[in-house]
Amino acid sequence: MSEPTDATDATDAAEGQRPDPCALQRSIDAFEREAERERAPEATPDVGIIMGSDSDLDAMAGTSEALTELGFAELTDYDDPPDARFTFESYVVSAHRTPRLMYAYAETARERGLEVIVAGAGGKSADLPNMTASIAFPLPTIGVPVQEKSVDSVLGMPTGAPIVAVDAGKSFNAGLSAAQLLAREHEALKGRLVEYHEELGADVARVSRELHERGTPGFREHSG
Repeated sequence: MSEPTDATDATDAAEGQRPDPCALQRSIDAFEREAERERAPEATPDVGIIMGSDSDLDAMAGTSEALTELGFAELTDYDDPPDARFTFESYVVSAHRTPRLMYAYAETARERGLEVIVAGAGGKSADLPNMTASIAFPLPTIGVPVQEKSVDSVLGMPTGAPIVAVDAGKSFNAGLSAAQLLAREHEALKGRLVEYHEELGADVARVSRELHERGTPGFREHSG
């Protein structure tokens, strides 16, 4: 199973349980062991979703929702991957509270089979996305500012240290962007993206036609 992270310790503390002092090292060791194993691409996660705190989960949920809509499945056990060609994994990785865990996650990402990372963080010191981008380079990292005040921190990378980022809270778009990167080498995924885009267009066309045929008062009444 996916190893516990600092989020597990935080939950234990909140419930009155004593945090496990070895949990952090076990998580680091798990990433390093997985990086040394040889697995088929179909058995490794394609997209890694990380966030600075479990309090960011609601804001980051859009990424997994977008990927799931495109046919991805979430991998929670490396030894028992889901029956899906494209998968993603999710972790809490704090740049400030667990920098060693962040480093281990990003440094081993490519060897563990990841092709793109989506990293989200909040606050004015939202360093997880850009630090991950630097450590995991040249693996692409998509940054998600969880809050408006996080935008400058996520985007503030120097020349030569690139990061791609979406607008504050737009984690769904980050998931679509991750799929777009993968679609360059996977025709099946490209087809799913095209189908999704066409469905959006069809919805707009349907609404446009209804507005025209019902008129503004009738459309508002029907929509309400």
